[in-house]
Amino acid sequence: MAMLNRDGVNLYYEVHGDKGPVILLTHGYSATSQMWAGQVEPLTKDHRLVIWDMRGHGQSDSPEEPSLYSEPATVADMAALLDKVGARTAIVGGLSLGGYMSLAFNRVHPERVEALLIIDTGPGYKNDEAREGWNKTSLRTAERYETEGLAVLSAGSAERRTATHRSAKGLALAARGMLTQRDAAVISSLPDIKAPSIVVVGSDDTPFLAASDYMAAKIPGCRKAVINNAGHAANIDQPEQFNDAILNFLRGLKTS
Repeated sequence: MAMLNRDGVNLYYEVHGDKGPVILLTHGYSATSQMWAGQVEPLTKDHRLVIWDMRGHGQSDSPEEPSLYSEPATVADMAALLDKVGARTAIVGGLSLGGYMSLAFNRVHPERVEALLIIDTGPGYKNDEAREGWNKTSLRTAERYETEGLAVLSAGSAERRTATHRSAKGLALAARGMLTQRDAAVISSLPDIKAPSIVVVGSDDTPFLAASDYMAAKIPGCRKAVINNAGHAANIDQPEQFNDAILNFLRGLKTS
């Protein structure tokens, strides 16, 4: 079991494959790295795949200090993981919160991003009122984990229902510090993205359809793929269709 120590916080990660460019995939909130099980075999034919559990999730540590959970801390964790596996650059992507954090990573470290895979994700909010609404929902989610524990997962989408976590408190702290948003920096960065990008969304992931259209329109040269008959966990709901979309995009990187 591989662990990366980040100032006393142990982060669980796995490396699959031994050749080709590195892909760093980040899971969604209250999911774990295991949500990518259906992508390991197809993606590692020509790439090294790094998957990991964000702090407060899965097999990673859940520190008690709330200030250790934040967007900057997560971006720094991702950079440290790439350093650990010896990758100066990578194809960076993720689902939902993992996709948002991938956009945040690109904003801070654009020179390290070869391409972006943005899956069933929202880019944040320019409108303060809308952001506050999101944050209120995130804080209610934290309260549910604090009062109901890990039983909350049973009502979630596929990537959550199948997740195994060590700590409900860690998920609550992650909701308060990582799922909530502070500003419009990420959504405002979309027109400045230079990396080849693809936005992927499940056709039935209603809350994220408009956000996916927005990102595809704002990111220069962005491609978009809609996965039919898929919800929020498009890669789990329709793995073959999802994998085909990602592999077609990756093949295009080689010829561009």
